[in-house]
Amino acid sequence: MLNWASQFSICCFMDNHAYDSAHNSIECLLGVGAIATFEKGADFSKTLDRFHNNARDWIFGHFNYDLKNQFDPNLSSSHPDFIGFPDVFLFIPEVVVQLQGDDIIIGVITDDPHQILNDIFQASVSQMDQTSSFQLKSRITRNDYIKTIEHLLGHIKRGDCYEINFCQEFYAENASINPLQVYKQLTQISPNPFSTFYKLDNKYLLCASPERYLKKTGNTLLSQPIKGTWKRSPDNPQDDLKNRRSLLESEKDRSENVMVVDLVRNDLSRICEKGSVQVEELFGIYTFPQVYQMISSVTGKLKQGTSFSEILTSTFPMGSMTGAPKKRVMELIEQYEHAKRGIFSGAVGYISPQKNFDFNVVIRSILYNQQTGYLSYLVGGGITNNSIPQHEYDECLLKATAIKKVLLAQ
Repeated sequence: MLNWASQFSICCFMDNHAYDSAHNSIECLLGVGAIATFEKGADFSKTLDRFHNNARDWIFGHFNYDLKNQFDPNLSSSHPDFIGFPDVFLFIPEVVVQLQGDDIIIGVITDDPHQILNDIFQASVSQMDQTSSFQLKSRITRNDYIKTIEHLLGHIKRGDCYEINFCQEFYAENASINPLQVYKQLTQISPNPFSTFYKLDNKYLLCASPERYLKKTGNTLLSQPIKGTWKRSPDNPQDDLKNRRSLLESEKDRSENVMVVDLVRNDLSRICEKGSVQVEELFGIYTFPQVYQMISSVTGKLKQGTSFSEILTSTFPMGSMTGAPKKRVMELIEQYEHAKRGIFSGAVGYISPQKNFDFNVVIRSILYNQQTGYLSYLVGGGITNNSIPQHEYDECLLKATAIKKVLLAQ
């Protein structure tokens, strides 16, 4: 499916890597080409809802983190953006392919689905492009990162906020890679349940995310914020089990997690029926190839008549990538970070013809502009009063283990 899809100028491939979860309904979902598109323009909410309501088909696409400025005119994003994804892009695909177990479902507008299936089976593996040598650089030094965290701790002590997600960028210029091959390598090392290969002309998102932003099934909303990361020791089962227990018992990580859970509950309460917002799971420990993650699940029953733009306005950006209180920490993020987040810590996903949807959180991702050769990845973490700056820096490096391994192998 990927080999065939990568020839299109627009494609979005989502793969949950067969993670066993009651919340995962589709194993692989692919949309290619576009018969209709939506980008940000005047009167954003009305035009978004019109596009959403009039579509009787699948919708795929993304929302940049910087879409926040559309919801609050007092927010801004002034840092340079070297990747160039638009703040929002949605598209109705020409072809939709679903893979579930042994079943393949192909939806088309005009083409022959049997021919498409044959083309998928016959698609050759993409040949490696000429890979240039490139050097990964940090947007800020380790010492500057630590000083910044100390400043943020000062804001927390003064009561400006009580949790803030701070991110740093690693980047390379004049890089030449084969995006499809890099995505395959990344997901072989780190096969996470919200992985996405997303291509928009010459811009690529190669995503191995473990986190869900928001899912709608009928009138039920589900958000699963991640806060809490601990390294794995898979070669030593005894140490591995100890690490898992250490995350579960970590007061710092539990504090981070419960703060974000409260923020998500508050966001959902704006658009859900009174009393329906529930914490389905608190401090769940989930196993991934490189790390353990602490994940909580929050659900709510959507108020009848709530529009898609109202859902987005009330919940985006997701609390795990901002902190609390949300508006103040987004101002501090703009003040202290050194790169525009763009699609990073935004969301990619789909809306079904039945108006159900599922969107991820764009983390653990490589961003690449093939035209300019600019390549980057961002990593961050939640800063609270219990944070130790040096440990926060080390946690960033841990989260980027798979990405760095793949890029250094190019």
